Amino acid sequence: MGLVGMQGNENGNGEISEIPLGTKTKYIRMNSELTETEEELPIKNPETRKYVFACAVFASLNSVLLGYDVGVMSGAIIFIQEDLKITEVQQEVLIGILSIISLLGSLAAGKTSDAIGRKWTIGLAAVIFQTGGAIMALAPSFKVLMIGRLLAGVGIGFGVMIAPVYIAEISPAIARGSLTSVPEIFINFGILLGYISNYAFSNLPAHINWRIMLGVGLIPSVVIAVALFAIPESPRWLVVQNRIEEARLVLIKITNSEKEAGEKLQEIQIAAGSANADKYETKAVWLEILRPSPPVRRMLITGCGIQCFQQITGIDTTVYYSPQIFKNAGITGNSQLLAATVAVGFTKTLFILIAILFIDKLGRKPLLYASTIGMTVCLFSLSLSLAFLSHAKAGIILAIIAVCGNVASFSVGLGPICWVLSSEIFPLRLRAQASALGAVGSRVSSGVISMSFLSVTRAITTAGTFFIFGLISCSAVAFVHYCVPETKGKSLEDIEVLFQNEGELKGSEVEMGDVEHLMQKS
Repeated sequence: MGLVGMQGNENGNGEISEIPLGTKTKYIRMNSELTETEEELPIKNPETRKYVFACAVFASLNSVLLGYDVGVMSGAIIFIQEDLKITEVQQEVLIGILSIISLLGSLAAGKTSDAIGRKWTIGLAAVIFQTGGAIMALAPSFKVLMIGRLLAGVGIGFGVMIAPVYIAEISPAIARGSLTSVPEIFINFGILLGYISNYAFSNLPAHINWRIMLGVGLIPSVVIAVALFAIPESPRWLVVQNRIEEARLVLIKITNSEKEAGEKLQEIQIAAGSANADKYETKAVWLEILRPSPPVRRMLITGCGIQCFQQITGIDTTVYYSPQIFKNAGITGNSQLLAATVAVGFTKTLFILIAILFIDKLGRKPLLYASTIGMTVCLFSLSLSLAFLSHAKAGIILAIIAVCGNVASFSVGLGPICWVLSSEIFPLRLRAQASALGAVGSRVSSGVISMSFLSVTRAITTAGTFFIFGLISCSAVAFVHYCVPETKGKSLEDIEVLFQNEGELKGSEVEMGDVEHLMQKS
């Protein structure tokens, strides 16, 4: 076990008493680097592996909806503008408001998931999103379209926060990085489907095609409804609710070993402070987040910081506005523009699979180094092509390569690992609210960038905008080096202890040379 002796209490309502992090609480801890005797072994039973993987897949279905909405809107906005005659500012608001309003869902998701459980929060996210999607597909005017967009944003806020938390809490440490990245795979797959939908329906009349594009995104709701009856509740949430026997049964299913399930249950109980607990109020959780101890402050800097860098490097503008970017590069015709975006979608989806293969082998930091460095190079290259080679054949080719390289670099590291880190570095009592706070930072950053992109490019040109994104990406490299610890192979409880000591946190860093090792393996 990663830590023993953490004191805590729980009352009959299953609410946890405060376990101050960073106080003089004693920890008896083995080496945080897994040794041969304490390593959490891979799941050997094929049926158990399939079961855990199926849980991760079903929990991630909302991410397909998010990805599809992002991808399809990049092309649908062309025909919405033509059909509803909306202005450039209205285009920016329509695209960016989804990210801004999703902060409401993210803020509510933490408390909601603590109240009704992780699983049913996933279902609630799907219901809200699908309601908004249906309204958008049938909207007769910009105002009605915005109402649907607002509802969809709230649903997305719920979905992007809860899926990684659920998966992290049911996954064994040896595979948690890969499994927690499944939502990011599904987001990328959804984006690709959105791009393909744009291209497939682009030749239909403008007053019909964008409605079909948006309406196709309602199909996954049926699968999500069935999935809710197939996946278990999070064992860690069940422990918090004092439903110990149910938690034990779930752990047996995901470990296929009563002995291992018993040991893991004991570890979770200690971490949750579920023995003889006093009431731990939600106010106390937010108070600890707003007035954090040094270890919690380090967690918040890492978790919220990586979420913000994920967005302020401009990835959503690349995805949402790729047709406009390629148009500035010199590609003409809607079909050609949308065909180019399909190439972007394929690249983004392909490279997320590389991240899944290496995230639990090489670790989080080497992939983050490769990702942020690669994005920096590609963003500067895109700026160069748009500034000096616009409408030239070489410029068009360089722009396509730079955009594809940027999304590929993002998908290898910053995209999936952001959610992995934010779901695994916080202690159980803070996990839901702290993860929600990080998701809020991500969504607000995305919304601000998306809603201002067209206005900023008109002021300083598209080339100048991507040059700024390149500078921000440079700072992301430094952030990864100094603020992000390596969490590969550690249990959630071990990671909590890792943040207790700043020196130990720095000691967990990997060297930049590990990136060379990654490149050789790739």
